[in-house]
Amino acid sequence: MSFGGPQWPQQPQDPYQQDPYQRRQEPYRQDQPYTAQTPDWSALAEASAARTRRKRLLLVGGAALATALVGTVIAAAIVSTNKKDDDGANLADTTSAAPELPTDTAKPQPSFSSVAPPPPPDPMDFISSAAKDKAPLSAESLFPGKKLTVGDRVHKKGATASTTACATAAEDGLGAVLERNGCRRVVRATYEKDGVAVTVGVAVFDTQAAALKAKEQAAGGIAPLAGSGVDGFCQSQTVCLRRANALGRYAYFTQAGFTSGKKVTTGDRAVFKISDDLGTFTFNQIYARGRAQASAAATAPAAGQ
Repeated sequence: MSFGGPQWPQQPQDPYQQDPYQRRQEPYRQDQPYTAQTPDWSALAEASAARTRRKRLLLVGGAALATALVGTVIAAAIVSTNKKDDDGANLADTTSAAPELPTDTAKPQPSFSSVAPPPPPDPMDFISSAAKDKAPLSAESLFPGKKLTVGDRVHKKGATASTTACATAAEDGLGAVLERNGCRRVVRATYEKDGVAVTVGVAVFDTQAAALKAKEQAAGGIAPLAGSGVDGFCQSQTVCLRRANALGRYAYFTQAGFTSGKKVTTGDRAVFKISDDLGTFTFNQIYARGRAQASAAATAPAAGQ
């Protein structure tokens, strides 16, 4: 079995080949005779004298060499010291004019407040109370331009009016409802398309609660406003379409019918459509007042800084 390493050798090996430091020993040969010899004393004396002379010469030469080496080392040390001094002077000259780096290189870290920012103002807060709803109000601001385009329908704008005598802008009992709930103003505008006309009236109150009551108690309708290219419509003894709604401190009413005096029936889709268009447009215009004032309030602190 193999564990990933070399396998054991399978053939025997010569032990002398394994150990290079071990040499073979030749055995004494018994066939050679042993012969004793007398030493040459004269040759030995000469050899001893020669060895003494060589030792003396080696000692003298070694001393001279050591002296020379010491001198060389001292000279090299002097040269090296002078060179280091020169380099130090040059280094001092080149670095003395360098600007000092600041020791504190830590950059300031941004800090974040743990307090959550306040929520943006709610547009409904501004259009629900006279205390906060301070934007200018007029027929032109609520009903701008000369026409209203909704999809492929273009409604021409006729006459407009604004009055603080709320009862005069209503009929058949609606005037009493407006005054009873504290109506401050009624703004009206008339639109016409293909012989179908509608007057929308926006009644302004101090609070949202008052506007809701006026909507719930509504009786009769807003008085039709003719003129500026729109003939009279919804006269007495004529059936017209009346609607009422409220948003914030505003209650708005529509009355739509034919300029020909024709009575409106449930099948007259053109009358319902123009009433829908003006009701939706008025809703959006009222809410736009709140959104504009909320946006101004949100940016006011930043603008004052």
